[in-house]
Amino acid sequence: MQPMYSRNRASLWWKLRVSIISCGAIVLNLPERLCQDRNQGRADRNFGPHVIRNQTQDLRRSLRGLEREGFRHVFTLSSAEEVDGAEIVRQPLWNNLKHEHGPFDIIGDVHGCFDELIQLLTQLGYEKHPGGFYQPPAGRKAVFVGDLVDRGPKIPQVVRMVKEMVAAGHAFCVPGNHDVKFMRSVWGKKVQITHGLEDSLRQFKAYDENYHGFSRIAAEFIDKLVSHYVLDDGKLVVAHAGMKEEMQGRGSGKVRDFALYGETTGETDEFGLPVRYNWAA
Repeated sequence: MQPMYSRNRASLWWKLRVSIISCGAIVLNLPERLCQDRNQGRADRNFGPHVIRNQTQDLRRSLRGLEREGFRHVFTLSSAEEVDGAEIVRQPLWNNLKHEHGPFDIIGDVHGCFDELIQLLTQLGYEKHPGGFYQPPAGRKAVFVGDLVDRGPKIPQVVRMVKEMVAAGHAFCVPGNHDVKFMRSVWGKKVQITHGLEDSLRQFKAYDENYHGFSRIAAEFIDKLVSHYVLDDGKLVVAHAGMKEEMQGRGSGKVRDFALYGETTGETDEFGLPVRYNWAA
């Protein structure tokens, strides 16, 4: 847990960030006296008590930095009783929806075209619910592949509709790069106001006058969206820009970036966003 090992661990994390599913740390932060007593009973470990003391100090100094090194969850056990009572339970990632078998209606970039979305849902047999959202035929679910915002004439209405369908359990939604850029702008991050973002910001500002704070509600909704979904026993994977086979069902910053932007050059632009290859070339 010394600084040099911490740097090496962070470097290893960065290299393996695609293959790590959801990295957690279990820390045995036990009393030094207990460690000293147990070490004395190990005939093959012939060193003085200062080694345990130094290791204990290094451990406690490093605890505060574990989350910055990429550990999503940190569990600290501080006594022998906590260690004995601990139980490790594997939980599936949020993108694991293999138990969902559809049928699915996969809906591409809506880009604020609310009226056209309603027309499409109606043609697919969805019915308007008293709550305002549209309910699918029995057994079906909509899957929105992101880019709900920008360009179209009714952007807030699209986001609200999709948000309510997801909340009601009638739809899944993954984020698109336009959605994330809008979210960053709402949160005050520096982004380029291009490619229809100006339309989103203007429309949400007007919409907020009757639905106070909806811009931030929409941004929070986008922030909680999962990068991609693995459905139907792994036979269907849904992402906005694409998903390599080795990334499917995994969770990391690089997986999320690929889902949003597709293949990138490895460079970032002046706003810190990945530079994409020209996929249309």
